[in-house]
Amino acid sequence: MKIEIKILDINIICILRDNLTADKIVSILPLKSNINVWGEEIYFPIENINAGLESDAKDVMELGEIAFWIQGNSIAIGFGATPVSVGNEIRLINDANVWADAEDPEQLLKLKNISQNTRIEISFLN
Repeated sequence: MKIEIKILDINIICILRDNLTADKIVSILPLKSNINVWGEEIYFPIENINAGLESDAKDVMELGEIAFWIQGNSIAIGFGATPVSVGNEIRLINDANVWADAEDPEQLLKLKNISQNTRIEISFLN
């Protein structure tokens, strides 16, 4: 199953992973919110989906991985260094569940110029 993340004129197509976090997030789609910016990461809170850490949760992401940050009950999309990164790694503040992957990870690099409070929408791909 595929979803689409829209921010301004940026459209990122993602493939859902086969895990409980993805199932729970899919159950509340479509989502609309305003983003927060933290270094080269954007994140935004969603309604509580009561997700626990998956067995493969991690804090250092690969470009293109879409995460769910449990402590902040937020979707987190990293695309470069954050204040806790070592070097240029994409490091979130805590372990998070990866629930989707961008088809074209390079698309995430377009998020570098996105401002705080910019609108984001996530929906099923038609």
